[in-house]
Amino acid sequence: MSTIVQRVGLAAIGAALALGLATDLASGTAQAAPAPAPQVRSEAIDPGHMYGDPAASAPFWQRQSLDDCALMAAADVIGELTGREPTEREIIAVAQRLPSRSHAGPIYTLPTDLNDPDHTGHGTNPADIPDLLAHYGITAVMTGAEDGDITEATAMEELERYLARGHKVIAGVNAELIWGEPVEVKDRDGTPLADHALVVTGVDTASGKVHLNDSGTEGGRDETVPIGLFVKAWAGGGNQMIVTENVS
Repeated sequence: MSTIVQRVGLAAIGAALALGLATDLASGTAQAAPAPAPQVRSEAIDPGHMYGDPAASAPFWQRQSLDDCALMAAADVIGELTGREPTEREIIAVAQRLPSRSHAGPIYTLPTDLNDPDHTGHGTNPADIPDLLAHYGITAVMTGAEDGDITEATAMEELERYLARGHKVIAGVNAELIWGEPVEVKDRDGTPLADHALVVTGVDTASGKVHLNDSGTEGGRDETVPIGLFVKAWAGGGNQMIVTENVS
């Protein structure tokens, strides 16, 4: 693959989302307390409207250099909500020191071969991202079809409602579909599976586009893709997303 990709494993598809990078910096062991999915209003979504604020989110995009797409998505969200975005080196250092709730050891460990992180790294389990955000004072929860909070049929509407209320959203998607590349990560039936994490910054129902801050590609700052393509790429992760309680 021409760009760094997180080999994401999601419970909804029987795999395990992974992301990462490292060096030194802050330490801490904060753990996010389990919380219900943020509540959103139930009124109908306007069929021709922009949900979210991609222009305000765009300055917080950073390009990843290792297998750390989920960490970089978290750094983006931290910057948007606090005004101080960790660098890649900083967010990795914190993730290396925080214990994982999904496996033994820290949230993130460096690939054994930094020149080949896609094949020698383990990435980050998405269940650990709320704990990473909690270290920076941000409360977030993981939700998706597997948790029974949403269904594939209602997922986009729920996403639009979260964005309309100012919540920040990290989604697990199939990167190859987003980037227009041959799909490498798929199930036995050929269905694309999630292998990448990115920040969804807006949904424009008038133009039919989803706006993304995508650390995995040079053109990832306010990247746009058709809604239908995003829906397909997102479905591969069981419509899993990490949603902040904090609003801007």
